[in-house]
Amino acid sequence: MTDESQQLTSGSGSEPPKLEINATRQFTQWLVEQETSLAFSTYQTGKLFFIGTQPSGNLSVFERTFNRCMGLYAPDDARRLYMSSLYQLWRFEPAFDRGQDYEGYDCMYIPRVGYTTGDIDIHDIALNAEDQPVFVSTLFSCLATPSETHSFKPIWKPPFISKLAAEDRCHLNGLAMVAGKPRYVTSVSRSDVADGWREHRRDGGVLMDVESGEYLVEGLSMPHSPRWYQDKLWLLDSGTGYFGYVDLKLGRFEKVAFCAGFLRGLVFINHFAVVGLSLPRHNRTFQGLPLDDNLNNKHASARCGLQVIDLITGDVVHGLRIEGIVEELYDVVVLKGIQRPMALGFKTDEIRRILSVEE
Repeated sequence: MTDESQQLTSGSGSEPPKLEINATRQFTQWLVEQETSLAFSTYQTGKLFFIGTQPSGNLSVFERTFNRCMGLYAPDDARRLYMSSLYQLWRFEPAFDRGQDYEGYDCMYIPRVGYTTGDIDIHDIALNAEDQPVFVSTLFSCLATPSETHSFKPIWKPPFISKLAAEDRCHLNGLAMVAGKPRYVTSVSRSDVADGWREHRRDGGVLMDVESGEYLVEGLSMPHSPRWYQDKLWLLDSGTGYFGYVDLKLGRFEKVAFCAGFLRGLVFINHFAVVGLSLPRHNRTFQGLPLDDNLNNKHASARCGLQVIDLITGDVVHGLRIEGIVEELYDVVVLKGIQRPMALGFKTDEIRRILSVEE
């Protein structure tokens, strides 16, 4: 298999740190066929990446810097984009209407509205039926919404959490919405003490029903990214490397595909799933997980990047491999109807000069 690659460099000195992104041969054509582009966050290096296609058919890679960007959310029409950063939640809006372009980009996202939350460790983000953001505050072990007067407004916490405290007790991280309401969440443990989840990383993970507070699946390994799609609940059993779905009647996680990496970030388009892969950190957070054994048994090494999985066959059909300074991804979204997106950030003067007037 041949690859199409794009190499980006950053830094200073004689040997600056490099970032190399390699797409499998049919990846760009797949983006064209699906009439979509992708965005993903790399909180370790504080980058928001946009992956699309150039008019020539080559891969388009665009990035902006946002400190510790993590959770992402884009509605089906991609008319807005939400992103969490170190101490803020941002809402991006397109700078111009569809059919226009700026220097060859058919969509320019601008951060228009920002909520200053403080460092509450926002993970997954979604919109409820009232188009209000709902997010996971991992530090406070709860679901929350933005507040006009405070850092955030808590709306739910697991029954086993005795009080709201900035202690990351269970590492609540994932949120799945159903019919515009928070319905399912993932947590690495059921711990009710400060930082207690670290002792339960291997098999203490749970999937919970928000409405009833019941445990639907137990014994997971650092689960992430629950998503409701086509009347089925999907999630990532990150500590094992498996993408799959939940049999809600049997209360069981059903494996669909193994991905060679620590999994975070899951989104769907048509009959495909796009999964984010990270390299395990060299610390105790990622040591001793079943992923290590699974990689060894398959004679594989962990990767960083994106993989596209066919939901019909369970095969990994396309991918994007990232090497260099980026080693961890958190979230990924599809931007439907957009071919080549970009965004404005706060590190250049462009954001001062791009102006528009509402009619």
